[in-house]
Amino acid sequence: MAHQNTAPFVYLDAAAAADARRRGMDPHVLEQCTQDVLKFLYTCLPDPDTPVYARAVLFALPAASGDADDRISAFPFGILRNIVSRLPAKDAARTSALSRRWRPVSRCTPLALADAHLLPGVLEGPRQPTSADTPALAATVSRAVAAHPGPFRAVRLVCGYYGDAARRRELAHWAQTFAAKGLEELVLVNRPWPLDVPLPATLLDVATLTRLYLGLWKFPDTSALPHRGAGAVFPHLRELVLCSMEVESRDMEYLLAGSPLLENLGIVGRSKKVTRLRLGGQHLRCAQICMTTVSSGSSCGKPWRSTALALGSIGKAPKLHVLGYLNPGIHMLEIRNTVINAGIKASPSTMVPGIRILGLNVRFGVRNDVKMLPTFLRCFPNVETLHLVVNLKFWQEAGPIESIQSCIKMMTFREFRMERSEVAFFKFFFQSAQVLKNAVIVGSNGSFTSILEVISKLKTLIPENGPTKSCHVLVYESSDPDGGAAWSVQEGFDFSVSDPLYYC
Repeated sequence: MAHQNTAPFVYLDAAAAADARRRGMDPHVLEQCTQDVLKFLYTCLPDPDTPVYARAVLFALPAASGDADDRISAFPFGILRNIVSRLPAKDAARTSALSRRWRPVSRCTPLALADAHLLPGVLEGPRQPTSADTPALAATVSRAVAAHPGPFRAVRLVCGYYGDAARRRELAHWAQTFAAKGLEELVLVNRPWPLDVPLPATLLDVATLTRLYLGLWKFPDTSALPHRGAGAVFPHLRELVLCSMEVESRDMEYLLAGSPLLENLGIVGRSKKVTRLRLGGQHLRCAQICMTTVSSGSSCGKPWRSTALALGSIGKAPKLHVLGYLNPGIHMLEIRNTVINAGIKASPSTMVPGIRILGLNVRFGVRNDVKMLPTFLRCFPNVETLHLVVNLKFWQEAGPIESIQSCIKMMTFREFRMERSEVAFFKFFFQSAQVLKNAVIVGSNGSFTSILEVISKLKTLIPENGPTKSCHVLVYESSDPDGGAAWSVQEGFDFSVSDPLYYC
């Protein structure tokens, strides 16, 4: 008799496990896949602007003279609010029992609620998926949301399952409360399985949002929503990230068109049914697109669907200067109603001059990717920093590329394996680049017997008397499998550094 795995489920709820069995699947395989999906998704979530110290202990120290005076309670009210704002919501509420002085503090402090802090295992440090008793957790969230008069600064709900009708009704009610009490930041992640749990349409009424992260939901059908006229959906939204969402192209366009102040956009993982993405907006600064599968030993889904990037409105996004990671062989690029095909002649109507930092994901072993790469580069003539992620004679036929010749000063190349096609690209690049100052090549883990072997090979590709002879080349091997993490949503949105896509 085959051994039966009786280990309890942590990342999968009972309904999803039972459904897997009905389909003839091993639910423990689905459990492992769910863990992998959540680990990947949690790396995309932002840290709170105001840190919360889940293990903080609040108590009053006696005075030096030995009496029992409460010195902390004598602090100005603003300092007390600052203290409470750094406590988990349940502990912040408990401060009202300390004394009459503390009683109004938590109610006057904008609510920062994280469902992970309501569980015995606090989600802090390196993010790990946490098991959850959703009914009990939801009841606690409901009490906290109802008890606080507002405003709400931030709500992070990442530990619950919302697949059943009762939980969805509860979530819809929370969204109505968020709209009424002025929520500014929302991180809302469903547990996988099923992947098409509908997001409550009432969420689109939370007009006060400035930051929104959604994971593992089916976006509402906006064609069925009341017409909003000229009004914006999210008039104050500045940062939007969709992780593994099922969303139609028309709904995506509705969302972006209704967010006039949007600065940062991220689309991560399997954004099912998005076949066209139109980028625009006066304030858009950074667009990150990473539609990849989660690296896992178990298979739990079909390959991610490719997406067309329609940049027809790019002229209306004058602040956009960071774009990545595009896949020349998968993404169809359209600029001002012109579809960019291999070999198309460059012209002002097929160029996006504002992009200064560009990330490309290129499969050098796939000829279609390689054919499209020079064409893509010609569309961004003023790129100064090029980031390449790698997943023949061709380059001699590519001809001159303006951005490589006269603009690119910095280039990174990840997951280098020293394959013939990659070496051919480097030879072309180092011979063409006129202003290149720095190049970083990250070798794929386990691909080389010695890093000196890579350095020696690269030296032969740099012309001795060419313009790149003084270029500083840094070569090292990644310490992580498969070349390591090539991309991070949060680092990509960090404009305090000159290059938000530079990961070193």
